[in-house]
Amino acid sequence: MQTDVLVIGSGAAGMYAALEAARRGAAVMLIDRSLIGRGGATVMAQMTVAVALGEEEPDHWEHHLADTLEAGRELCDPMLSQLLCEEAPACIREMDAWGVGWARAGSHIKQVQAPGHDRPRCVYVDFVNTGPAVSKTLRAQLQHTSEVQRTGDLLVTELALAGGQCIGAHAVHTMTGAPVSIAAKATIVATGGLTRIYARNSASINMGGDGYALALRAGAELVDMEFVQFFPIGHLAPRLVGMDPIMWDPFRYKLGGRLLNAERHEFLQEDGRYVSARDLATYAILKEVAEGRGSPHGGAWLSFQHCNERDLRVAFGPVIDRLAANGIDLTREAIEVAPIAHYHMGGIRVDADMHTSVPHLFAAGEAVGGANGANRLSGNAITEAFVFGRRAGLRAAALAGNTPMPELGAAPQRAEQRPDLNPAAEIARLQAVMNQDVGPLRTRTGLERALGHLSVLASACEDLPAPAAGLDAEWLDLHDLRNMRLVAECVARCALARTESRGAHQRDDFPDMDPAWRRHQKLRLKPEGVQLES
Repeated sequence: MQTDVLVIGSGAAGMYAALEAARRGAAVMLIDRSLIGRGGATVMAQMTVAVALGEEEPDHWEHHLADTLEAGRELCDPMLSQLLCEEAPACIREMDAWGVGWARAGSHIKQVQAPGHDRPRCVYVDFVNTGPAVSKTLRAQLQHTSEVQRTGDLLVTELALAGGQCIGAHAVHTMTGAPVSIAAKATIVATGGLTRIYARNSASINMGGDGYALALRAGAELVDMEFVQFFPIGHLAPRLVGMDPIMWDPFRYKLGGRLLNAERHEFLQEDGRYVSARDLATYAILKEVAEGRGSPHGGAWLSFQHCNERDLRVAFGPVIDRLAANGIDLTREAIEVAPIAHYHMGGIRVDADMHTSVPHLFAAGEAVGGANGANRLSGNAITEAFVFGRRAGLRAAALAGNTPMPELGAAPQRAEQRPDLNPAAEIARLQAVMNQDVGPLRTRTGLERALGHLSVLASACEDLPAPAAGLDAEWLDLHDLRNMRLVAECVARCALARTESRGAHQRDDFPDMDPAWRRHQKLRLKPEGVQLES
């Protein structure tokens, strides 16, 4: 197969990239290991999108940038952060023209204030449906764009290279096990983040770091891999079935919500408001637990008992019935919450055109590192998906217009023998190790222990065998284990090297922020393994 622009991953970044490349005249192939537009993080997002529209009160992208830089704890790439904030309004208004349905107050788009912002800036569709609405809108645009060929169930196993230049990708059709090779003049990686490497995560099954591993093995640089954002109020107890573990954020936006310790004291001093940045709230909860003031399951209480049933139903309607089916009555009892892996600030190193260090290879969305520094500002995730996706599609199409179609050889030969392990069990073990030793609070001992575990796995994950005919679930687990192990090592190595606490990276043995560490850590994969470069 061949195409002008190949886009790998079909969340908001991938779909926007495909649309932009197509309207710039490129033939585009948009592929995903899941169904197009229905896997990854975007479709799961419930909350808000940060953008300086100035419709609720006067605003400017420079104010949004100032808040983004402050949240990033002096480590944002200012070029990428500015791009994110400056181009966001155009993307949000384009989505509005496409019918996404941003909530309105009278004639203007409604905006609310989120933690870390200096004014009401965040738009939304409704407080539990923003991501699905965004995905649906982009899918609808794709359906009317004949220049984009959409193919699901294609799992990319490696990027194709010739003379150090990316010329496409090799993939496997997951339903049949058939190899598929795609020649491309330009390739965009938009596969999202890596939070599935943690046992407690809010991720889809796609978020195991595939894009980082693909780029690293192709010769690209990664940056800021130590910075994993933990969402502070992920659901912990009682059992919640069929609902998103980070669903309590929109509740706090609309209704307040008090974070309480075991003594039922509001330890964040928020007075029922929602103002604390995610990294600060995460460590405040962990501190309460460490000092013996945690809730019974090892978190904090989140109480909406100040709300009556009418207020709850006006705000969330049928969601209240779904909670009741889980045995949860918010007017009578608090629920338990605790930090959960949610987003990754690090990723593939790019320039302002989303171009990586590998010629003809671009990245977009959460696959990109640097824009958010050490801590992402609330609401910036979908914003960067739009902005970086659009920029990547634009630049990839321009490059493809001046590039001949490359000749792509056959897919690489696969190992015949599978490693002697249970990959599903090893994935679960890796997730547990990462949660325990490379989680929100880190120590040298724990990080070295995690690296030891990952080192033992390395030889078994060195090669990817060929899949069997048909749907080969064990092979899919082997593929995921191989990539998850590699990116987990990147996170742990960077975390061990950074001997300070900054944003989402907190070292119990180095509790202070060190000005000497106001610098990025970059990684490359060399024959001897993962290598750090400052």
